[in-house]
Amino acid sequence: MDLEISGRSASEIAESLRALVERGSLRPGDALPPVRALAERLGVNRNTAVAAYRQLTQAGVVVTRGRGGTRVADPAPVAQEGFAVDSVLRDVGTGNPDPDLIPDPSRALAGMAGRPVLYGEPVIDPALERWAREWMREGLAPAESMRLTVTSGAADAVERLLAQALTRDDAVALEDPCFLTSIHTARIGGYRPVPVAVDDEGMTVAGLRAALEQGVRAVVCTPRAQNPTGASLSARRAAELREALRDHPYVLVIEDDHFSMLSRKPFHSLIGPDHRRWALVRSVSKFLGPDMCLAVTASDRETADRLAMRLTPGTTWVSHLLQRLTLALVTDPQVTEAIEAAAARYADRNDAFARRLTAHGIPARAGDGLNLWVALPVAARDVSDQLMRRGWLARTGDEFVLGEAPSSKRLRLTVHDLDAAGAEQLAGDVAAAVRAVQGRVMAAEVA
Repeated sequence: MDLEISGRSASEIAESLRALVERGSLRPGDALPPVRALAERLGVNRNTAVAAYRQLTQAGVVVTRGRGGTRVADPAPVAQEGFAVDSVLRDVGTGNPDPDLIPDPSRALAGMAGRPVLYGEPVIDPALERWAREWMREGLAPAESMRLTVTSGAADAVERLLAQALTRDDAVALEDPCFLTSIHTARIGGYRPVPVAVDDEGMTVAGLRAALEQGVRAVVCTPRAQNPTGASLSARRAAELREALRDHPYVLVIEDDHFSMLSRKPFHSLIGPDHRRWALVRSVSKFLGPDMCLAVTASDRETADRLAMRLTPGTTWVSHLLQRLTLALVTDPQVTEAIEAAAARYADRNDAFARRLTAHGIPARAGDGLNLWVALPVAARDVSDQLMRRGWLARTGDEFVLGEAPSSKRLRLTVHDLDAAGAEQLAGDVAAAVRAVQGRVMAAEVA
């Protein structure tokens, strides 16, 4: 590509490239010349070209992909969780909890009256902090030194934690396949995601070691009910990951234990007792409802102090009314019994659907969490198209993949709110969709 790039200083070169992007001469995904080639072409020092690219990276105009070079940033939106808008199809890709299993807060709300909270008071309500300290410390190696704060949900916590530790183009290790919100957070922050493969025991050791060798400054891991796979860290895997991190104590490790009270798996942490930068995040949205935008974060002292600076009381604190409502619910025996019943319901429904799929010739196994991660013998997009013709809207695995990869052969299905007839219908339709795609592929091969 013959580009009219000009300039002698870093600012002039950056402005020239920005103008090419704005005029459409450079489009999202287009590669910029290598630094050395650009410097030679313009007759400037290599460091000048490096500084020009750094300015564009910090402005979010370009992204650096290591050996993949520097490319124009793609502003395309990332897929989001939740119901599809304006669809007449039965949506089985929502990732939502069952509304019938979310506790009714009416009784707790009736007793919420109390003194008002004024500017300058602690970000975390003292009563909630006392309860949360016990909730967060179990299974956490550096529990004795932890500091607590609250944010407006887990996504808010992860975004703020990354923002206080990273700058644009810093590398962050993310699970692959990855939670949609984490992909979105990395993109809007301008961070360079480094994919770490996930297997049945969670984040892989080889993947984490490779990411650390690439200089990641943060690691985001889901210890239980990884979304979309449903994998949870085993005790053995967690110990191996802690060992891999032993020589990198200042890499920020963020554990997003989003399923916490609903999980059927024990919590195993990859945060070692001597790790220096860490945070464990637990939100209440899965068991108290997505509109209960509250998460508790336990972290080391320095990370907590930096996080507190991004939660200035009087501007962005989490409502103390919401904090008190959360405390009233999680300390109510009837509510905790309902949460335990919901956990059993999700697990039972997912197990039952996996058995239905297996009976229809699609071997499946339920992990932990709200969803099923179903392996297919053919491309998931083709199966999804067939399901749409049968009245279903499903999510393909392609949406959750970090890097460039062949078409996914996975579906993520949210089926826990289907009754027996609906579940049987969907299982049969998935099998029929797979057969239809296989028939089409065979016909194309014969032709």
